[in-house]
Amino acid sequence: MCRILKISRSSYYAAHNRTPSLRSTMDMALRQQISRMHQRHRQALGAVKTWRLLNREGIVCGKHRVARLRKIDGIEARRKARFRVMRTYQKAEPPAPDLVKRAFSVAAPNKVWVSDITTLRTREGWLYLAIVLDLYARSIVGWSMDTTQAATLPIAALKMAIAQRKPAAGLICHTDQGTVYGASTYRAVLDQNGARPSMSRKGNCHDNAVAESFFSNLKNEITHHVTYNTRHETKAAISDYIEVYYNRLRPHQTLGYRTPTEVEAQFKSA
Repeated sequence: MCRILKISRSSYYAAHNRTPSLRSTMDMALRQQISRMHQRHRQALGAVKTWRLLNREGIVCGKHRVARLRKIDGIEARRKARFRVMRTYQKAEPPAPDLVKRAFSVAAPNKVWVSDITTLRTREGWLYLAIVLDLYARSIVGWSMDTTQAATLPIAALKMAIAQRKPAAGLICHTDQGTVYGASTYRAVLDQNGARPSMSRKGNCHDNAVAESFFSNLKNEITHHVTYNTRHETKAAISDYIEVYYNRLRPHQTLGYRTPTEVEAQFKSA
């Protein structure tokens, strides 16, 4: 090997026996912390978010150093495209006006909720997930899963959110123009609780970008790289993601790299 590389044996043994430098030792320790953070957050963090979380734990390092060490270890965030433009040709009730107009920053909890539905693949068949997200802290306040995409699916998620949060009258519930959200049974639940319906423009996913972003994160972090055997197994994974990880542990760039639980706790103590 030394002949092929054209170096002397003495140089090889000198390098082999040399004590690692302080910088190299510190890099090795930091690489372990980066790997730990990468696994803890489901292999979904980029370099900047990893750097910020390490700093929050008291591990002093630079973002370019984190990016360099991630590259050495081949660490990359597992992601797919965030949005898909959906076109629907289903006949629906007249849509509600857009009361949000992409103003996704809200001053207090339970003022504006956004909702959406996504499809999940399992080896047992399709599964549908409906969520209700509070724009203030980006927290999931209600969710429901079923094998069919009937109006009962978002209604169950909405009722869960109402039972947990007990919002005052005037709450805005923003959705896309899906048929289930225009159903009279869904609108009746809103009316009974003094909530106002709001809908994005037809075929414009960016009008409901926060809900779309949540589904993108969920799929990138727990479903794009795993095919669950049963619907029951999928439901357990989704429940763990929402209740244990997303609301309580996952940092959000929009929230200053805080978690939804932290933001809501700070609001209550203010």
